[in-house]
Amino acid sequence: MAEAASGPESPEDDAKRKFREALDRKRSKQADLNARQSARDGGKVQGAHGPAQSKRSFRRKSGG
Repeated sequence: MAEAASGPESPEDDAKRKFREALDRKRSKQADLNARQSARDGGKVQGAHGPAQSKRSFRRKSGG
């Protein structure tokens, strides 16, 4: 990014720049993790019917 003013940055500009840099780092890190995950798994949904595959147990209501 090219800055329009070459003078000293205001505190707001400095804070915005720091947040933007942190967000860029976070996005690139997340993109790297997602790329590795998709290459290994192939899809997001794994074991869609987890607990539903097991036999259901019947529980009688107690009380009145």
